[in-house]
Amino acid sequence: MNTSSGSSIRLPQSELTFGLSMMFLSVVLAPIIDIFSKLAATTIPPAEVTAARFILQSLFALPMMVMRGQWGVWTWQRSGVHAIRAAVLTLSMVSFVSTLQVMEVADAIAIFFVEPMMLTILSSIFLKETIGWRRYTACAVGFFGAMLIIQPSFQEVGFIALLPVVTALCIAVYVMITRVVSHSEDAWSMQFQTGLWGIGFSLILLAIGRVTESAILDPVMPDLVATLYLLGVGATAAASGIFTVHAYRAVPASTLAPLQYFEIVSATIFGWLVFDNFPDAIKWLGILIIIGSGLYILWRERRFASKPVSDTSETAFTP
Repeated sequence: MNTSSGSSIRLPQSELTFGLSMMFLSVVLAPIIDIFSKLAATTIPPAEVTAARFILQSLFALPMMVMRGQWGVWTWQRSGVHAIRAAVLTLSMVSFVSTLQVMEVADAIAIFFVEPMMLTILSSIFLKETIGWRRYTACAVGFFGAMLIIQPSFQEVGFIALLPVVTALCIAVYVMITRVVSHSEDAWSMQFQTGLWGIGFSLILLAIGRVTESAILDPVMPDLVATLYLLGVGATAAASGIFTVHAYRAVPASTLAPLQYFEIVSATIFGWLVFDNFPDAIKWLGILIIIGSGLYILWRERRFASKPVSDTSETAFTP
């Protein structure tokens, strides 16, 4: 479902409530993925955390493919496209988990939320979306807000503070490609194929890490505690993805999109409870600027775009 300029779709109250509830559960769960990732990354390299997440999410998606009858009709006609999606997704995950090793969860997630602004710009360039000067200005303001968070983090941890921006760029590319191919393929089939390619790319990175002994890539045998953390990453990622899929099936993406910014709030709460981390005043200012810029872009899209460039209803990805 979608809304267009000058018209709207009135949903039954029960359907609207269900969709919003599913999205709320998704954004509450999403930072727990990162909490488990940060805990696992204390002893497990980011590439191994990424591989575990791909494996577990693919295992969760497999029964859904079978139940929906997609296994028998699954083809590799667009395997190259899914390989590209998996490649940028793998890079985004490794970058984000590497960030979580040294940065606070809320800061990393807040910086990541420049992704809708990057998607807006990339869509105007490659998909020829019509973007006015107001949305370009909102993008610039949003990037300024990100810099307010990056600058003190850069002083603390160095260039790794820029990795959430790399993650945001990768996800923007991932979403843009997904939008192009999503109209003719099943969402669960797409996620499963991407997961398989992601496993392959992760294993290649782990093999490189074994040779180079890179701290980011070199695999280790997880102990019991680390294994439980990895299971937590996969389980919460799968649950969050399932909630997101149900939310987008019930309610238009443009209605749900503002709720995504609640993830920053829930990340702050969980980061404070688990790691005793809480953003200072400057970082809160940056967070508020990013949220405000993102919401303004969404508002402009709902008014003037036939299909918002920030529509990620086919992806259900959370960093």
